[in-house]
Order: sequence, then structure tokens, then C-alpha cells
Amino acid sequence: MNDLRVAFDLDGVLADFAGAYEAIAAGQLPPPANSVLGLSEAGQTDVAASPALERRIWRDIQSTENFWATLDPLEPGLIASLHDRTVEGGWDTFFVTQRPATAGDSVQRQSQRWLADQGFPLPSVIVHRASRGRLAAALELDFLVDDTVAHCVDVLDLSRTKPIFVCRKPDPVAETNAERLGIAVCRNVTEALRVIER
Repeated sequence: MNDLRVAFDLDGVLADFAGAYEAIAAGQLPPPANSVLGLSEAGQTDVAASPALERRIWRDIQSTENFWATLDPLEPGLIASLHDRTVEGGWDTFFVTQRPATAGDSVQRQSQRWLADQGFPLPSVIVHRASRGRLAAALELDFLVDDTVAHCVDVLDLSRTKPIFVCRKPDPVAETNAERLGIAVCRNVTEALRVIER
């Protein structure tokens, strides 16, 4: 498994952006309205929030100093374990994200600090705004682990990379569409690592 090149998306894959988003959304709404605001794993509202509410939430996120360094991990202990696996396997490991800027350090530095705090020293974080598929091709990745079907399809279309779709909550339509295209579907990163190691 030496020379394996693997990338992991951050939000929804390793970091709990949805939980942080939900907490901010709850603070923006008077009770009991905040208890009916449904959120998906990616931090998207299941019940459409008003554009004004969305803008307020994102203003709060972008004005919070080093917001991206404050998120909880989705699988506690996993990132340290991932580091050990990459060292033992000789993998080149990357972390990719399209996070917007916030107050404080750059998105890259916040993300690097967060990963180091979770047990992955010296992480390679790539902040990009273009196609995930083009990025996978440029990095010559073997695998990319992502929680967005559209990103996985883009990777499949534009690179030789094998995408792995992390779908934490059952979503029959997304899962079926991914599987029809030959995209591996997993409930968490622990399962995704088993796919990679196979």
C-alpha cells in the first residue's frame, strides 16, 4: 500500500460543521422555532431557512475568530488513528475543503491547527474553490473520501480517483445513485478506511 494517495474532505467527513451550524441557527431563532429547524449532516437546513436567517448564520460564522478550529470531530479518536495508518502504510494524505474565510487565521491554518489538535501533526490542507474532480486529477489521488454525491460524481468524471461517499444518515436516493455509478458508500470514515485498505 506504499505510495497510496488519499484525500479526505473535512466538513461532514471528519469535522462536525452541521452541529456548529445548528447551534448558531438555534441561537438565531426564538423557542420553539429553533427546535423545528432540521439540519442535514452537511449543515444544510432540511426545512428551508429564510434567506435572511441564512445570511445571519453565515455572518456569525464568518465573524467568529478561527471558527474552523472550534469544530468537534465526528468520530472522536479517528484522526489520530488515521495518522497512524497513513504513517504505517506510507500514504500521502491530503485534506481538502472549500470553507469560506472567517475572522482570524487563514482557512488553511485554522484547518491545519484543528487536525493537529485532533492527532494528525503536519497535515497537508488544500483549500480550493474549483472542481473537486480536477483537484483529484491534479493530485493524482487513488481515493477521495467525501460526503457530497456531486463531488464524488465530479471526481469520477474528471479523474482516475476512486471516490468514497460518506453518507452518515440513510439517504436511499443518494446511496442508490452513487452505487449505480460504482461509487463506494459508507456510513463513516472508519468504514471508508476499510474500503481503502482492501
